[in-house]
Amino acid sequence: MVSPFPPNPFRPTETFHDADAALARIAELYDTAIAHLREGLHRYVAGEDFAHRVRAHYPFIRIETDTAANPDSRLAYGFLAGPGHYETTLTRPDLFADYYREQLQLLMANHPVGIQVGTSRQPIPVHFSFSESEHIESALDPARQQRLSDFFDLPDLAEMDDGIANGTYEPARGQPAPLALFTAPRVDYSLHRLRHYTGTSPEPFQNFVLFTNYQFYIDEFVRLGRALVAGPVEGIEAGYTAFVEPATPSGRLPQMPAWHLVRPDRTGITMINIGVGPANAKTITDHVAVLRPHAWIMLGHCAGLRNSQRLGDYVLAHGYVREDHVLDEELPLWVPVPALAEIQQALEGAVADVTQLSGYELKRVMRTGTVASTDNRNWELLPHRGPSRRFSQSRAVALDMESATIAANGFRFRVPYGTLLCVSDKPLHGEIKLPGMANRFYRERVDQHLRIGIRAIERLRLQGMNQLHSRKLRSFAEVAFQ
Repeated sequence: MVSPFPPNPFRPTETFHDADAALARIAELYDTAIAHLREGLHRYVAGEDFAHRVRAHYPFIRIETDTAANPDSRLAYGFLAGPGHYETTLTRPDLFADYYREQLQLLMANHPVGIQVGTSRQPIPVHFSFSESEHIESALDPARQQRLSDFFDLPDLAEMDDGIANGTYEPARGQPAPLALFTAPRVDYSLHRLRHYTGTSPEPFQNFVLFTNYQFYIDEFVRLGRALVAGPVEGIEAGYTAFVEPATPSGRLPQMPAWHLVRPDRTGITMINIGVGPANAKTITDHVAVLRPHAWIMLGHCAGLRNSQRLGDYVLAHGYVREDHVLDEELPLWVPVPALAEIQQALEGAVADVTQLSGYELKRVMRTGTVASTDNRNWELLPHRGPSRRFSQSRAVALDMESATIAANGFRFRVPYGTLLCVSDKPLHGEIKLPGMANRFYRERVDQHLRIGIRAIERLRLQGMNQLHSRKLRSFAEVAFQ
């Protein structure tokens, strides 16, 4: 049965000088487009075919200026790189309302020319119109699944690359420059991947993220999270209102499960068990980055490379040797990944707060130095002289498999990053982990290490976001959005 299907209602582009009014129009355009796609999809599932393609488009915002602004030089974002025409497509205004509002307010304050809001030419892939509870593919027989692309736009990976973030995107002559690191299809793609990898929807994700590579840390985070929602916990700030755990319909956790200790203003803590290896670290940070968190921090274990270190000592990374290789194409090795003073100070202060050590005494339990990350889990089995010589030349004090990847992707995506590791073995000095030793070590150190991570986030929250977002992460031709 071939049916007519009306086109998506069109609204002309309009200029706004008020962020809330602009955001309301963005939401109206998006909601109308999604409703249009969903109606067409449900009719298709019911057996209808259409005389024309069912199509809807993302909303966009545009700003044009012919003068170079002189914004507050302390700002890391919120202003245009120079005169010109800038655009970006937007998605999920329900999820990103606060984020979009802040970006629009900053742009309007720094460039009082108004923001144009309208319907872009970028189609919304029908898959990105599904609600979380919808599983359309199960309602379609194979033949109709195959014909879906005859009537609807499907995800196009060519529209989802990271050229803007990587600094390799060059708009064609006459085309607008980007306003944001991510286009709407790229954001939608990652939102769906986050559900797949973490077992939770994007809604409960918080603006501070802790990554770990050990389930022991998650077990302790779950214990503390449940306790904090129920009542006060000594040594940890109050104000958390919910604790969201990953859905496990099959009884098995997803690949990189996430837990969320929620605050009403989204300044709570999300913790993700990324498992082992730089590939996982890159995968999850590729997707978390579209949520534009205020910071992410790696808490994990490492091999201590200095004889003076003891099991249980902490390592605060101030530099990275990137032997992980997963980002070599996107972020060449000649690009430095600097330490960020705001994160470093928060982590060092948190170690002092929790251990009750300060000054010279703090050096007994924490060393600041270079961390090397490798993609070879059995690096100890390489001919000994090769890796040990490289580690010595680089001044590395610790080695793991994830920290450099997380820091490098933070640099790449302009997300403030930090690393605090705990020495769990010293293979260059004959101290390897044996099962009994490891279990005892983990039990004794995990609670303190996790509390240090939580305390560091409390410090960052108290100092304010304006100080946290570093200008070190911005290029000289930077997009305006955070």
